[in-house]
Amino acid sequence: MNRLADTYTLANGYKIPCVGFGTWKAPDGDTAENAVKTALLCGFRHIDTATAYGNEKSVGRAIAESGIPRDEIFVTSKVRNPSRGYDKTLAAFEVTLQELQMEYLDLYLIHWPASHSQFENWEQINRDTWRAMTKLYKEGRIKAIGVSNFKPHHLDALLGTEVKPMIDQIEFHPGLMQEETISFCRKNGITVEAWSPIGNGKMLENALLLEIASKYKKSVAQVCIRWCIQNKTIPLPKSVTPSRIKENAQVFDFELDAADMERINAMEYFAGSGMDPDTVPF
Repeated sequence: MNRLADTYTLANGYKIPCVGFGTWKAPDGDTAENAVKTALLCGFRHIDTATAYGNEKSVGRAIAESGIPRDEIFVTSKVRNPSRGYDKTLAAFEVTLQELQMEYLDLYLIHWPASHSQFENWEQINRDTWRAMTKLYKEGRIKAIGVSNFKPHHLDALLGTEVKPMIDQIEFHPGLMQEETISFCRKNGITVEAWSPIGNGKMLENALLLEIASKYKKSVAQVCIRWCIQNKTIPLPKSVTPSRIKENAQVFDFELDAADMERINAMEYFAGSGMDPDTVPF
């Protein structure tokens, strides 16, 4: 991968840019709109949003006003937890397209799995949601479908269906490699996206990462994004600060050597969200 727009090929043959721009916590309105416009100016061609973020309208407006042809931008959204289930997912998708003012999505994800901690019939809820997404995919209204925050036992229920998940978007950053889920996905032809690739504020202050960043004359954020790329995941860095958005795009002019990759790979958990898909209360 040599630039933001370089792509991986999903299991169904559809192409996805190797780095995406995340919009989690970008407030609807000028903030989200300007952030997406800046990202597009910096070369990002992969924009990730979700109904739960509350900013689909601003993301859609930014893309429409960018002047970049729609088919040159890969757009993802996600069905929120209260909308899981067959009929509710179909209805939620229509609202998402309306908010984004688009005729199709490149990727639609189940944002979080229904889990055993909340539902006795959690597997059926996930299957019903997936059945609705499969219908939309077969109709050509979504180019690729997948999941987010699914562990192997959540994915199991979907692997025997008509269309397998093409993406699993998981929390992935130094200190949280989720090796079991990564291995399961690769064994089953599922591409992995990395949300929160820069972790939380603790990541930027970590002594080891600061040392490695200094060696390459890069920021800790750039090192984390580069580390995700070299681990063959698709990082989704997020920021609303123009200088940081630009910085996060500049990760193709260096490469972490094998020793530094191993040092980062060996880091223990220290800067994650703490959210477990099996126990989240929402």
